[in-house]
Amino acid sequence: MSSNTVEHYFRLSKLDRQRLKEHGSFLIWFTGLSGSGKSTLSEAVERELFDMKIHTYPLDGDNIRNGINKGLGFSEVDREENIRRVAEIANLFVNSGTVVLGSFISPYQKNRDEIRSIVGKDHFIEVYLSTSVEECERRDVKGLYKRARSGEIPLFTGVSAPYEAPDSPDLEINTEYVTVEEAVAKVLELIKPKLKQE
Repeated sequence: MSSNTVEHYFRLSKLDRQRLKEHGSFLIWFTGLSGSGKSTLSEAVERELFDMKIHTYPLDGDNIRNGINKGLGFSEVDREENIRRVAEIANLFVNSGTVVLGSFISPYQKNRDEIRSIVGKDHFIEVYLSTSVEECERRDVKGLYKRARSGEIPLFTGVSAPYEAPDSPDLEINTEYVTVEEAVAKVLELIKPKLKQE
């Protein structure tokens, strides 16, 4: 914190906001390679939560990079800053009493650990989509793997940049073998206790 700033503490707390919304708040973090199904699963889970009258907000890698993080590239330093900013944004939403769904490749373990540290380990749920690079490349819904293989996209995760699988995710799903509906059911079962107010 800057020596010229003093943090202001508001009388209304996260717990007050959770009570107003009548449910707990936390971050569900979907990590995995491009094409593993992060955004698809996040959107499907959010729809179910919305139908349950749960207050939600999605944060998606491509959307964030087209807005607040549009000035960042894909070097390791820029990737780290991208994730740090997203974690701070997610933390604000969690404090507002909202269930946040983050869909980001987030290839480095240390950055995912930082997210957990920022939002608090009790408010962080890590869902690892362990879909193989071969399957993700077969899908290649955005044509990115083909461009990466041709050298058009440098530092592409899974091709020319590493992906560090989570050490101990809260949930691991391989979308090669699990349907979207089955995956949604697994996520909802995992987060059910967290939906209760603190």
